[in-house]
Amino acid sequence: MEYEISETVGFRNSTYIRPAINSIARRSPSELVRPIAEGEERNMTEYLGGTLSRLRAVDTAERIGPGKKASDARTTEEFAASGAAFVADGGNTSALETAYYAAMRTLLDCIVPNREGNPILQEGGVYHGCWIESTGTINVELLSRFLPTVAQATFEQFADLQRPDGLIPYKITADGAVFKQIQLVTPPARSVWTHAALHGGDERFLRKMYQALARYDDWLATYRDTRGTGCVEAFCAFDTGHDLSPRFWHTPDTPFGNDPARCDPQSPVLPFLAPDLTASVYCSRKYLARMARSLGDEAAAAEWETKAERMSRSLVEHCYDETDGFFYDVDRHGNFVRIQSDVLLRVLASEVGDDAFFASSLRRYILNTRKFFAKYPFTSIAMDDPRFDPHSTYNSWAGPSNFLTLLRAPRAFELHGRHVELTWATQSIVSAVSRLSRFGQTLSPWTGEEGFTEAYSPAAICALDYVERLSGILPTPGGELWCTALLPCAADHGAVLAERVGYRRDVDGRRFEFVHGASGGEIYRDGELLYRIPAGVRAVLRRDGELRAIVGMGIAPAEGDVWVRGALHAIRASGNETLRYDADARAFASEGGPGVVPVSWE
Repeated sequence: MEYEISETVGFRNSTYIRPAINSIARRSPSELVRPIAEGEERNMTEYLGGTLSRLRAVDTAERIGPGKKASDARTTEEFAASGAAFVADGGNTSALETAYYAAMRTLLDCIVPNREGNPILQEGGVYHGCWIESTGTINVELLSRFLPTVAQATFEQFADLQRPDGLIPYKITADGAVFKQIQLVTPPARSVWTHAALHGGDERFLRKMYQALARYDDWLATYRDTRGTGCVEAFCAFDTGHDLSPRFWHTPDTPFGNDPARCDPQSPVLPFLAPDLTASVYCSRKYLARMARSLGDEAAAAEWETKAERMSRSLVEHCYDETDGFFYDVDRHGNFVRIQSDVLLRVLASEVGDDAFFASSLRRYILNTRKFFAKYPFTSIAMDDPRFDPHSTYNSWAGPSNFLTLLRAPRAFELHGRHVELTWATQSIVSAVSRLSRFGQTLSPWTGEEGFTEAYSPAAICALDYVERLSGILPTPGGELWCTALLPCAADHGAVLAERVGYRRDVDGRRFEFVHGASGGEIYRDGELLYRIPAGVRAVLRRDGELRAIVGMGIAPAEGDVWVRGALHAIRASGNETLRYDADARAFASEGGPGVVPVSWE
């Protein structure tokens, strides 16, 4: 495969590898289609038949096992209702498959009924309660694919317990709502919108959450912009959930007098203009615009878009260092707090920056082995910072890889079509997941060993999400199903996690099954074979199962035949390249792609 180095100007300059134009775009549909040779149709089915049989025999509720409390039966039934099931054959067949169902079982311990009797998600481990930065946003945004009623009840409790002045609790415990800090990282409106879009929309739910989040935005604008910059300010370390991070050395953990509206007037450095908090509110405003438009209020939608754009300009004007290509806090004296942390990934996951800026960030930081791309990424502090501490035996954002970072990261990669680059991180983490026994909060960036606490819901959700994203069937809020034909790789001591895998999901009352191995895979709907695809690609389907596209998922081009409606189409998909399928013409056409950003070492 030929590659050329390209320079692209967008938000900032970036250099990356772009594949030469794929020859498929220059070939006629008739050259791509050929009849099926005798016996060819049976080969893959026979190879994958045992895995498919095992997948069809899975009783998800039985694999999860009995719960410890009465409400667990209801949660287990909902897991089973999603149809989600996973099997792995060949190699160390028990490790990853066992971890997958252990993650579901761990989540049972993290889901408890609220005062109304509705099961809601808890953070888990030593964290007794539900936190807006994680449990109430990114955790349930992803859990919604498996347990939608749990997700919706978890979202709604934050609106139900909102203060009259508009402040939403930063956490909810058995004793009620707590308002000591804001702890706002993942954009709440984005998480709510994703849940609603994934499940067809619920106007009552959407209107309730829209009104609550609009009032919350007013509170933030009133009390967290004391310097008049248009940015959102951090008054303490816990505002961003960056416990023990060097980012907040010489600052208190909580706001002045434990009042979220007050900053210590004697602090030598606070308040910070915080890029991650600002980006989170910017992104929420974009999704509040979508909510308003969906609810029929075009004027409000336009106003939210204007507010979002204004905040985006403030973020770049105040917190972005053009020389470093990085976002930093700005202290009360106007100085950058030059700690390179996962703030960058948080900002990117809040949909800040264009494709070129993201490519530049990948090359300089995220895929840089001196910065954040450890053996088990992504570290919470850049590894070349002298304050970096890799120890993961305590609640630390001073170095180790945290599962919350891993949950947030895919949004940034996939927004910019960087599917291949994401798999490099996903493969490492899936390898670590196969060894989880406690589901802790952190991972050693060197060894992948789990660290502090246990029964931590983000770790369990990450296990389910990454397996589905790497090798399964992933439903998206855009109305698609992603079937990815990648096997978990032998990252640790050559251990083979699987030679063949199977994944199952129920979507809109129909059962989808996907089995694949080293030579490719098969996709079934209600027991009927729909497609065969080569290894190393992602088949993008509509929710009804109609094929939309094939995406190249490896740095080396994926080549082979796609079987569609009795015909074979020879394809060659470069990394991150999309081949769009035209059902009427019965042909694929390349839409190109951004190329692949390589790992950097200096």
